[in-house]
Amino acid sequence: MARSKIFGSFAAAVADIPDGSTIAFAGFAYPGVPFNLIRALLDQGAKGLTCITNGTGGAGADRMPDIGMLVEAGQVAKVVAAFTAPTRASDRIPLTRYVDEGKIEAELVPQGTLAERLRAAGAGIPAFYTPTAVGTELAAGRETRVFGGREYLLEHAMPVDVAFLRAWKADSFGNLLFRRSQRNFNPIMAMAARLVIVEVEEDFLQPGEIDPDEVHTPGIFVQRMVKIPPAPEGLWPARRAERGAKA
Repeated sequence: MARSKIFGSFAAAVADIPDGSTIAFAGFAYPGVPFNLIRALLDQGAKGLTCITNGTGGAGADRMPDIGMLVEAGQVAKVVAAFTAPTRASDRIPLTRYVDEGKIEAELVPQGTLAERLRAAGAGIPAFYTPTAVGTELAAGRETRVFGGREYLLEHAMPVDVAFLRAWKADSFGNLLFRRSQRNFNPIMAMAARLVIVEVEEDFLQPGEIDPDEVHTPGIFVQRMVKIPPAPEGLWPARRAERGAKA
């Protein structure tokens, strides 16, 4: 009998993640961020992590669990992100301070390049050329080639050990349906990772209850899932007060 992919708690789903893991954290605004899995990893305490993310969060008064909390807890060795600094000069995020103090390494990757490096890993493509970042500090000392009279920068695929995702719906096999901006990084991170852990907003469906044409990530990519419980204090349920529902 096949082992169930459904875990009873977030703690159980992340319990065996070892120190030194490379973890991709989905999210592009509120709907896609795996808040509960981040909180569970914070409690679990794995250290020396490399975090792959669009942005680390950590700014704003109404702060949800984010990678910045892992940074503050001393669990992170390196961050690879499209936004390694706040988008507004008046904001201050934990990552900036730790990088300035030499406690954490940060690698800035243009957003489209970050997405393509993850997609390439999932597609079995070891490297690719892109015109993005040519002629900037990000290209200093790196390989470039000219195609059709235009210079391109070599970028390598970015496979990861674990991906933390958040989905709107899932069936028990792991077929996933994302909602709105959940589709930005979730599908490609699922392809790039050896272990995919998903927090799911709605109750689990039976295989076949999601129309095959609506499956955004096939269950073959998914190993673990946890249903987000109703909203007692300390949990971050689906669309809390509809915050970010239009994202």
